[in-house]
Amino acid sequence: QVQLVESEGGLVQPGGSLRLSCAASGIIFSINAMGWYRQAPGKERELVAAITSGGSTNYADSVKGRFTISRDNAKNTVYLQMNSLKPEDTAVYYCNVRASFFDYWGQGTQVTVSS
Repeated sequence: QVQLVESEGGLVQPGGSLRLSCAASGIIFSINAMGWYRQAPGKERELVAAITSGGSTNYADSVKGRFTISRDNAKNTVYLQMNSLKPEDTAVYYCNVRASFFDYWGQGTQVTVSS
């Protein structure tokens, strides 16, 4: 019954910006953290950013200073603001919600950074 619906990504020029959102519907108890992963072709899935229930944030070194994760607990929504995008940011981005007993995943959205 729980669904994580991600906004559409898209094609962005290098140096551009894009904001992703992920809205969780259904009842999710005891959310420990929400975050974003990404996976590029031929690459392993990597954690991009996460925010805990207490508000602490973690970022991959590759995105520090460029990406910002935020959340709206009342709406069970997590956002990823991506600035100064680089071609190496091209990937499928997956929303993740880590609950006490299960990890929920969004459908994935393609972000392509290219001229």
